[in-house]
Amino acid sequence: MKKQAVAAGFILLSFMLPLKASAASFTKFYVFGDSLSDTGNVFTATGGLVAPTTAIPQDPPYFQGRFSNDQVWVDYLGDQLGLKPSPYITLNTTIPNQGINFAVGGASSGQGNAVVPNAPLPGVLEQVGLLTQPILQGNQKLDPNALYAVWGGANDYVFGQATNAAQTVQNLSNAVGLLASSGAKNILVFNLPDLGKIPFAFAGLSSNLTGLTNDHNKRLAEELGKFSNNSDLNLISVDVFSLFNQVQVNPGKFGFQDVANPCVIGNFQTIISVCPQPNDYLFFDSVHPTTGVHKLVADTALAAIEAKSVPEPAINLGILAVGAFGGVGMLKRQQKRAALITADRVFDGQLSHTTVEN
Repeated sequence: MKKQAVAAGFILLSFMLPLKASAASFTKFYVFGDSLSDTGNVFTATGGLVAPTTAIPQDPPYFQGRFSNDQVWVDYLGDQLGLKPSPYITLNTTIPNQGINFAVGGASSGQGNAVVPNAPLPGVLEQVGLLTQPILQGNQKLDPNALYAVWGGANDYVFGQATNAAQTVQNLSNAVGLLASSGAKNILVFNLPDLGKIPFAFAGLSSNLTGLTNDHNKRLAEELGKFSNNSDLNLISVDVFSLFNQVQVNPGKFGFQDVANPCVIGNFQTIISVCPQPNDYLFFDSVHPTTGVHKLVADTALAAIEAKSVPEPAINLGILAVGAFGGVGMLKRQQKRAALITADRVFDGQLSHTTVEN
């Protein structure tokens, strides 16, 4: 009976093991967004490879083209997935074997750039077009096993003077729709942290950012809900708004000491001062978070990915029921065979049979 119980346990385990897909199973990683996701596009476009101290963002104190003091969430999540997307501006010198990062610092949600308006730098919707247009023209499809990430909108409100979230959210929804219609199956979509709580807002440089953030996140959730009828689409929402609120309410829990002031005083090119311990701060400058926050964003994104890879509870119960039914059936068959082997085991076989039936 012990052997039979162990065998039944293995059957149940064999049904349970596939319930959670590995997050590292993505073939490539594509990113569309602004400075929160940029890993060197604006830096290269503004001459950073030749003169890093005069590029945007200035290196140092910014880290290798990132708008932070070290790696950003794209780097951290890429490490967790085993994928490193190449910045699209450097593709003439690199082969994008593991994906492409189209994110550009200052990108608007649709077209153009709110921070470097005279440069031919694409907005988020334009970035998606850079990937999908040649695919569609060739009557091909995007890789369905790749991961695609869309995060934008903040520049529309902080620098672009948008007075409501309608067009910004529509641009992001169009970006998601274009990816989905081009063959993308796994799409990460990030909402916005409370822009009214960034140091830029505290300095009185922009107003009503909290209201715009709330409007943006509400509309974005509604727009993403419209894709729910597409059963082939694995749309994964990442709640950055709640994450930042948790950090700001209880900074010590996450290892931060200052969640209101920026470490860097000045702007991307004119640095006045830099604090000695950036990782103690939530904000590296008046807009962008430090690398520790980016690590939390990556962890939140990975948790959202893994949560979406598990079937709904009803499906889980159904799978477990099938496994249990199969296990009981196997026990019955084994017991019947055992009853036929020798006459002196008939009684034990019948007793076992009765026990299973009950």
